[in-house]
Parts: sequence; C-alpha cells; structure tokens
Amino acid sequence: MKPLIAVPAIGLLLLRAYRRKSLTTPGLIVAGLTATVHALHPSALAFTLLGVFFLLGTQATRVKHNIKAGLTLSASGHAGGEGPRTSTQVLANSGAASILCLVHVFRYGIGTALPDYGQDRFSDLVLVGIICNYVSVTADTLSSELGILSPAPPRLITNPLRTVPRGTNGGVTVGGIWYGYVGSLVIALTSLFFIPFSSSSNSTPYTIQYKILCVLALSIWGALGSLLDSLLGAFLQASVIDRRTGKIVEAPGGIKHHHLFYAIQTRHPTKHKNRQGS
Repeated sequence: MKPLIAVPAIGLLLLRAYRRKSLTTPGLIVAGLTATVHALHPSALAFTLLGVFFLLGTQATRVKHNIKAGLTLSASGHAGGEGPRTSTQVLANSGAASILCLVHVFRYGIGTALPDYGQDRFSDLVLVGIICNYVSVTADTLSSELGILSPAPPRLITNPLRTVPRGTNGGVTVGGIWYGYVGSLVIALTSLFFIPFSSSSNSTPYTIQYKILCVLALSIWGALGSLLDSLLGAFLQASVIDRRTGKIVEAPGGIKHHHLFYAIQTRHPTKHKNRQGS
C-alpha cells in the first residue's frame, strides 16, 4: 500500500479510536502496529478490510449502547456494556491477518505487486486467509453487539431448547446470526474489489458467476466462524449470573475464569464474579 495513502489513513483510524475512546492506551499502541503491518502488505486489500472491520465494529458497539449497558453488569455491580477494546482484543481480531500480511511481505517484498489471482497458489492461499480472518471476526463482532438487542432471548448453542441470559457465552439468537452474516457479506464484497483478478486472455477467466460464488462462500464461512466462536465460548468460557438481578456479569479485558463455568451450566448463580466476554 502506498505510504501517501497509508500514513494519513492510519492516523485517521487511530484519531477516531482515541476520540471515541474505542480502545485503551495499550490497545491504541497495538492497533497502530497492526495497521502498519497491514499497510506494508503489497495489496491494499488487507488494510482496507482492517478499516472496514474497525468502522463496522465501532458503529455496532455504539448502536443503542445505553440499552445494551443495562442488559449486563460490570464486575463492580454497575451497568455493563462493552468498554474500550484492549490490546488483547485487538490481537485476537487482527493477529492472524497480521501474520499473513508479514508472510506476503517477506515473500514478495514491500511495494511489489502480488501475482494475479490463480497464478501463485501460495499467494492465493495467504490472500484468502486474510479475507477469512476478517469475515469471521466481523461476523462475530456484529453478532455479539447487535444480537444482544434481539427481542427473543438467546439460546445456548449446545442446547437450543434452553434459553439463557443475554450476554451468556455460547448464547445465540436468529437476529445475531443474521447480523453476523451481513457483516461477513460486507467484508466479502469489499474484498472482491481488491483481489488481483487477471484480465489477460492467457489467464483463467473469472466470470461474474465465479465471483458471486466466491462472495457467497466467504460470507458463509464468516457466519460459520462466528458460530464456532459461540460453540467454543459455551465450552471454554465462564459465564456468571448475578444473584440479585439474574444478569450476566462482565469482566474487564476478557479474563478467563474456567473454574466458574459450573455456575452457568447448573444455573446456580454466583454473585459478582468475572467472566470472559466473547
């Protein structure tokens, strides 16, 4: 990506995050490093997807924030709601894509154009890996941030007949799954404009039907990635209910407390304990 575009773009993203308090101070530092790595990628694809994900995620977090804050509790017993993202959360969302960006940089260098899609299988695989990272994390973020507002109570993904409190790890709603799919679809459509499809007559012709199939496959992959995250959350992450209100208690920074998993599984609430947010 050209420095003339990358430098001001990174500055604008970080300035937006700082002004809106979307990230903690360590989160801002890690986000700056992550954005720089994405900007070094030979294609504008990686940085563009990072930017689209960030904008979609921050906007989804702000949607009816006051209402969402009242649906869960913080560890101190006050209203919950998503606080500033930490450095751990930044890495969880963009770490894999950053590694793949560096793989491309080390293989092809900075400022060198990528081979046309279909001409280098390794390059294609890395490129698709970056896209898959962002369709999945976008689907998961929008599913979590908007699904909690669904009028229907969430159901445990491991037992769909069982309803659980909003904010429970492993809890899903039809609305949340739909919003997640829409988010992954936006990322998939965006990527279509940056994949280096060849227009040469000697190359494999990529018809509009093929490109539509790619978008559908990638967006479905993102939705499945979000469901996988919910499944892992149901098995590996603790969800604790406040005894007084019946609301889920959120922990700052996404700290895991595996020994508290028993609380949600048996419906015996534990007062003012932390859980890891999904």
